[in-house]
Amino acid sequence: MVAHLLRLKITLLRNGLRRSPWQLVGMAFAGLYALSVVATLVVVLVLLRHAEHELAYTAVVLGGSAAVLGWGIIPVVASATDMTLDPARFTTFAIPMKQMLAGLALGGLIGIPGLATALVALSTVVTWSHGVLPALAALVGATVGLLICIVLSKVVTTATASLASSRRFKDVSAVAFMVPLVLLGPIVAGVGRGITASTEFLPDFALTLSWTPLGAPWALAGDVAAGRPDAAAVKLLMSVAVLAGLAWCWKLLLERALVTPPYSGSGRRTGGKLGLLGFLPAVPAGAVMARALTYWVRDPRYSGSLIVVPLLPVVLVFQGSQTGDFSTLALLAPLSAFILAWSISADVSYDNTAFALHLASGVRGLDDRLGRALACLAFALPVVLVFAGGYSAFTGDWDVLPGQLGLSLGILFTGLGLSSVVSARYTVAVPLPGDSPFKKPPGNVGQTLAVQFAGLGILTVLVLPEAALLIAQLVTGNSLFGWLNLAVGLVLGLVLFVVGVRLGGRWLDARGPELLAQVTVNR
Repeated sequence: MVAHLLRLKITLLRNGLRRSPWQLVGMAFAGLYALSVVATLVVVLVLLRHAEHELAYTAVVLGGSAAVLGWGIIPVVASATDMTLDPARFTTFAIPMKQMLAGLALGGLIGIPGLATALVALSTVVTWSHGVLPALAALVGATVGLLICIVLSKVVTTATASLASSRRFKDVSAVAFMVPLVLLGPIVAGVGRGITASTEFLPDFALTLSWTPLGAPWALAGDVAAGRPDAAAVKLLMSVAVLAGLAWCWKLLLERALVTPPYSGSGRRTGGKLGLLGFLPAVPAGAVMARALTYWVRDPRYSGSLIVVPLLPVVLVFQGSQTGDFSTLALLAPLSAFILAWSISADVSYDNTAFALHLASGVRGLDDRLGRALACLAFALPVVLVFAGGYSAFTGDWDVLPGQLGLSLGILFTGLGLSSVVSARYTVAVPLPGDSPFKKPPGNVGQTLAVQFAGLGILTVLVLPEAALLIAQLVTGNSLFGWLNLAVGLVLGLVLFVVGVRLGGRWLDARGPELLAQVTVNR
């Protein structure tokens, strides 16, 4: 039965790759990236064989502890990415519990994360290959540590199965996962500086971790090599006891999950609350605006932009603090205006089959385009104004404020108009409703890239007058160009906004059924 579960895991992964060549390409790129990381770590572990004992001990214990911690945390937010051997699918099969535990545990090794962790863990044998006993201890420690990683992840995913099946939890975890991704540069730099500044503290920290379940299995070989067999024996017993305890917890959780699988249905909700529909004008454009604003708040595919934009100042300030030059902050307002304005260029694609509601209700294309654009403008305009004013307040140069506002408002209004046209004419492959913002379905990748780059090029051409006036102000130092830029950005941007909304509305009226057919194919 264990072998059958493993074959099932491999078959499901293979069939998943056969569904689309682009999925196979994505898997190949992910494999190459993982291979580069694994190769780097393996080389480091091999080189540590010739390093001092304290340095090798510290690196192996800290790295192993981080791996165990990662296997315990990441599955909470990524539990829905690999459901090929979801325990809920075995509720109707009388599989013995011991065989199911063994099959699911070994199945966790099949995949990029499991194989990568196994290769790096086994490389510690080379690190401690100074003698037979340290090498054997490293092999035992790597095996036990790897099993702890796998079983810990299964305990976490099984314990949070009902939580992970909740739509709200999926939305919150997906958005929260974006924060460390956006701040990856500052986080890595901060950790690097912390490690550099605390080199004397790290050996003591590693020694402390070696007496915890996180670092105990990875410290076995180092203790044997240092002539501490008693400590190694105690840590081995601790590691085996932790592994047995985790397996027992997993068994109990799995028995409960198989008997009472998580229920993802929604409870009864009382009616009578219109939400934003009760505040906005009772006109078609107002209804569309209320619906779009609800999506911006509740749909992680939209709200991800609301998380990324406030983090841009943090990234740019950090970059300036590293170089001592904060001139890149001048890009904050224009860049935010572009991100927010262009975010509605795939609105119809994000609607997916729900776009049929607009067609069935007879909403005019003009009202549809205007409502969506005003929903984005409701929060994009304050953000752009605050960022432009914040730059002048930070630098103390208020003369550039009119020019900054002119360029930023021009990009915002022009981008909204252009997005209203693009989303009424083209559809792109986007994450489906309810899916993670990172889960992009296969399909029309070439068209998606063409639309994005062409839209960026057209938007650049349309805002050339504002950009030229801003450059003229910076070159001549004449503030008159800044005030002219503010006027041009407002007037020209609003004109292009109106033109884009009207043109997009006409195209939507003419191509509504075709768009619905296209977004249905994108599923």
